[in-house]
Amino acid sequence: QVQLLESGGGLVQAGGSLRLACAASGSIFSINTMGWYRQAPGKQRELVATVTSGGFTNYADSVKGRFTLSRDNAKNTVVLQMNNLKPEDTAVYYCNANIRAHWGQPLYDYWGQGTQVTVSS
Repeated sequence: QVQLLESGGGLVQAGGSLRLACAASGSIFSINTMGWYRQAPGKQRELVATVTSGGFTNYADSVKGRFTLSRDNAKNTVVLQMNNLKPEDTAVYYCNANIRAHWGQPLYDYWGQGTQVTVSS
């Protein structure tokens, strides 16, 4: 059983910073892409940032230059450092990982339970 455990989030004023962490545990053979998505009320879930096992990162245009995603392959963790937060960053943030649980099995997408980020103006 694979689990994604998220930590971080909370309430911050505009211009402030927050750090989100996500750790994958359980039956894991390999992890392809890890990252974060977010969903604001009344909106669809959207990509925030992802990183491949090789370290290639992809950011939403809206967060480029403000958010930094890092990954530790040995610990199966990712950390999203969010700086200069804006009210429009308010959303539930979900960790995502593309995981192969055993050799020969296909990759599956796993999701964390979500953590609330609220940015006040």
